[in-house]
Amino acid sequence: MKYTVEQAMEILERTPAVCTALLKGLHDDWVMNNEGPDTFSPFDVLGHLIHGEKTDWVARAKMILESGTAKTFVPWNRFAQYEESKGKTLNELLEEFASVRKANVTWLSSQQLSEADLDKKGKHPALGEVTLRNLLSTWVVHDLTHIAQITRVMAKQYKENMGPWPEFFRILSF
Repeated sequence: MKYTVEQAMEILERTPAVCTALLKGLHDDWVMNNEGPDTFSPFDVLGHLIHGEKTDWVARAKMILESGTAKTFVPWNRFAQYEESKGKTLNELLEEFASVRKANVTWLSSQQLSEADLDKKGKHPALGEVTLRNLLSTWVVHDLTHIAQITRVMAKQYKENMGPWPEFFRILSF
């Protein structure tokens, strides 16, 4: 499937609503548990998505469009949410995610990117040269990955209660 901004927007616009539908109003046992040490709970995933909205996708897209490879992306702290989410409720995170995502989607739509724009390159600190198309495609896959992660973490909360059935559910083996 070839990347298009319009098709990417179909996912990017929906992710906050998907997260809200999955998580709002749930008991903390669903949203605060994780898969073990150094893994994210659904609450942590929301904080992680918010941090990406504020410091990654649009910031790096702007850098590509304005500076190309002349500047290297700032290394991204994928664990910053632990500090940034302290003291916030799940509902606050859901609202914040919806707000920052709406602003970023509005910005992306306003750019009216051409194929030539999508082929512009930036410089990632670990990966080297990447195109705007690479970055924006990754943004969509990042969303989908974390939606899958949220549902996987939630599913694992009942794994021990399923008796012999876990072997039939691939989501529980990751």
